[in-house]
This record gives sequence, C-alpha cells and structure tokens, in this order.
Amino acid sequence: MQLVVDTHTHTYASGHAYSTLLENAQAATEQGLQLFCTTDHAGSMPGAPYYWFFINQRVIPRKLHGVGVLRGVEANLLNVQGDIDIPLEVDPHLDWVIASFHEPVFRPQSAKEHTEALLRVIESGRVDALGHLGNPNFDFDFAEVVSCAKAHHVAIEINNSSLKGISRVGSQSRCRAIAEEVIRQGGLLTTGTDAHFCTDIGQFAPTQTLLSELNVETQQVITHSVPQFLHFLNQRGHHACADEFAARFDL
Repeated sequence: MQLVVDTHTHTYASGHAYSTLLENAQAATEQGLQLFCTTDHAGSMPGAPYYWFFINQRVIPRKLHGVGVLRGVEANLLNVQGDIDIPLEVDPHLDWVIASFHEPVFRPQSAKEHTEALLRVIESGRVDALGHLGNPNFDFDFAEVVSCAKAHHVAIEINNSSLKGISRVGSQSRCRAIAEEVIRQGGLLTTGTDAHFCTDIGQFAPTQTLLSELNVETQQVITHSVPQFLHFLNQRGHHACADEFAARFDL
C-alpha cells in the first residue's frame, strides 16, 4: 500500500534523537513522502523541550525540501484521568497531536487503568492519534478503546519502530491484534515511523507488510493519500492547516 505521510518523527530537540528538522525533511523528500509530522516529545519526557518550543513552531515553513511539514507533538499521558503534558494554550498552534504512554512518565499499571486513561484522553478532544499502543507494558481493552477512538475520530497508529522490534520489545503481535480490531470496527489507522534518526523517515516496510497481510482497505489508512489525510485533519478541526495544504496541493 502506498503511504505518503509519516505522522510520527523526532528531531534532536527530543533529547534522544539525532537529526535536525532539515535533515528529516530531506529524508522525507528522498523517500517520496508528500507530508510529514514533526512530533518531538513534550516536556515530561526526560530531555524534552519547554512548551514554548511547540508554540514557536509557527516559524517553520510549510514546505522544506519540497515536502509539507505539519507542526506537531508527541504528548505524554500523565494519569488515569487522561491528562497530557501540553498546556491548553499550546493546542491552537499544533496541527497534529499524538498521545502515548512512556514508562518514565506514566508508571505501568493495570489494563483497567490504562484503558481508562486512553478513553479519557480520546474524549478530551485534544489528541488526533494514539501512539505505539502495542507496548506490552501498557495492556488495555482493545475493543473498548478502538470503539471510543472511532466515535471521536481519533486515529490508531501503526508504529513502524515497534514492528521492527527496535523499541517496546514484544509489541509485534499486539500491534497486529490492535490493527485487526481497528479494521473489524471500521476505525482509522495512521502510520508513523517514530524515526529518531533521519534515515528512518518514510521507511515503512514492516508497516506495509502488515497492512498487506491484513488486507486493510485504503480508506481506513489516512496516510494513504494527501486528500485522505487532509479530510481527517478537517474532521479533527484543523481547518486552517488542511486548507493551506489543500491549496498548495491544488486539491
């Protein structure tokens, strides 16, 4: 399946990644991407930037090296109430918000508590996607969370790094099961490399293999085409960003 958007990438600003935004953009262009989201870690993650870093992303050009850039963040789930570590005042400045569990920020608890946190963050309306849910340290009720995400137009990420076994060891079978549940319920999938170095940007081989094996319909993968992705942004209320890119792509 063709994938033209990478919705999860990091720069050295995250504190444990090793490329610049320009290097990521160049790599995205070389891989034939049309858009990518820059999603550095929010402030609760060790080494992550202060929240003003995310507000000031407005200075980033909409195109770098010929590829469109969405200004985003990978926010941390903080508690069972579904709070994330981005102040509300930052939200209007962001095009794309991922919410993820990270062990240094959210101590692994029970499946019930993880499920509650995910349901609450979805219902908050503040996040566009849930990141790397396959992590076996954060078990949850797949069916309940997928149903809630579908109802609130939140995408479930297929995380290429998890599928490669580089991060979150033991995620592969869970990633497949979560994707199967999304497909069964008619929800939406997004694709992110979770690249922490530029050479991984747009490198989706394990993700594409999984999508092929599961025979997922293209309409369920929002990163399959620019129009699909911009439609999703409009659904999520990111109208200005979607309109700007629609004009640039003459859609």
